[in-house]
Amino acid sequence: MIFKNMRFLFLGLALLSFCSCGFYSLSGVTLPANVKTFQVDYFGYQAVLVEPGIERDFKIKLEDLIQDQSRLSLTPKNGDYVYQGEITRYYIAPMTATANSTASQNRLTIEINIRFTNTKVEEESFEKKYSFFYDYSANIQLQGSALETALEVIYEQITQDVFNDTLAKW
Repeated sequence: MIFKNMRFLFLGLALLSFCSCGFYSLSGVTLPANVKTFQVDYFGYQAVLVEPGIERDFKIKLEDLIQDQSRLSLTPKNGDYVYQGEITRYYIAPMTATANSTASQNRLTIEINIRFTNTKVEEESFEKKYSFFYDYSANIQLQGSALETALEVIYEQITQDVFNDTLAKW
């Protein structure tokens, strides 16, 4: 008798798990069934200080994150969700000083303007600036692996913020 009741309980739970308004993934994203694709257009560069190639790297990181954490397929045009924008700030500033009045720590800040277009529900489209920073020792030249580490930290945070605002709706 107990096993029979448990079987009905499991069957009921299984049926409930299949009933939803959209598709759910392990990342917590529920998307409407009619949304299948996304596109990330070329990101421009409007910052005063220039670091070649970082706009391309950001585009790739955003594409990878969306593909890894959602069921959406990347398309070069006519995406259901469209991501566009430009890097508006790439700025290095001293953060802390030593007793000799020299910088002991610097901060790289990157700001990216994102235009998100939801072609299915226009009211969900928006434009917003995202920014994050990376602190590093003033004794280090921000190039090579040091720059790669800084960009990885900054891009991880910004792409996750964009993902949360556009797909996870957090």
